[in-house]
Amino acid sequence: MKNNLDKRIDNLPQAIFINIAKIDELKGRWVGGANLSPQLLDRLKRSALVTSTGASTRIEGSKLSDIEVDKLMRGLTIQKLLDRDEQEVRGYYELLQLVFDNYTGIPLSESSILSFHSQLLKYSSKDERHMGRYKNLENKVEMIDQSGKALGVLFDTTSAYLTPKAMRELIEWFNRDYRHSTNHHPLIHMANFIVEFLKIHPFQDGNGRLSRVLTNLILLQAGYEYVPYVSHEKLIEESKADYYIALRKSQITFGTTEESVVAWVEYFIGILLEQAERAVTLLSGQEIEKLLSPQQLKVWVYLGEVEEATPGQISDATGVARATVSQAISRLTEMKKVERIGLGSTTRYRRL
Repeated sequence: MKNNLDKRIDNLPQAIFINIAKIDELKGRWVGGANLSPQLLDRLKRSALVTSTGASTRIEGSKLSDIEVDKLMRGLTIQKLLDRDEQEVRGYYELLQLVFDNYTGIPLSESSILSFHSQLLKYSSKDERHMGRYKNLENKVEMIDQSGKALGVLFDTTSAYLTPKAMRELIEWFNRDYRHSTNHHPLIHMANFIVEFLKIHPFQDGNGRLSRVLTNLILLQAGYEYVPYVSHEKLIEESKADYYIALRKSQITFGTTEESVVAWVEYFIGILLEQAERAVTLLSGQEIEKLLSPQQLKVWVYLGEVEEATPGQISDATGVARATVSQAISRLTEMKKVERIGLGSTTRYRRL
């Protein structure tokens, strides 16, 4: 007899499966064409670690930019560092790196998830009492704006006393059906697992971040090998309002007679499709525009119009904030699309 986890992923719209087919076609193109040099792959992984860490922690209210995350993880001093943000960044970066480097040997189990939570919060002094332990107080899912302010409750979560049972049942369902079911595509199981995990909200803090680490783990174990090189966390950050809306639309139906995950699965698969598309563009080194944010693209286009320019000149000409210009230059430099000329106050940049 099917349980609700199975029933809610029956009869999903055909458009979802069309996008899944596109993802798997792109997955095949990556496997067949991934002849990038180890040095480039290392640079891309480093860049994705920074981008993913910055995006995932900012979704939850952190203030650190990617440039500040990069400096922090390189051991450099950054100005106006918030202790809480630093702790969250260090924990996420190191846990994600662990997953990227060791995913083949990490089972999706209750002990692994509890261990992940401990590692995620290991630098957070305020979380010492509950790291690696399920919640013992009730919590709610709130929408967070860019300043870190809570805008309102999205939905109620599983009661604390029911959480251990709910987590055991979810993990058992995933490992049984994901490994052996032929009725649903692995990405459908993955989307269902993540949305249920977030509905349970098993920990006092760190649930959103942990859900994104688990997404990376499951994708890699399912053979989506490009995951360490293109950040899905960044894509979620860029569409954060849609992320919250999709969660709410699906999760408010849970526990009713008509549970539906359509809104969430459509959003989740859309993010994975964009991630796959960006990964494949890396193979040819072409279509750089698809890899850049709108602000980064302004910097890229302007540098194509001049012989060389300082960050200040770029900012004045494009209207892009100086800090964002620096972030864009860092990204373009890592992609080997821009080179630096000079040092200190005379530093200029030009397109290669």
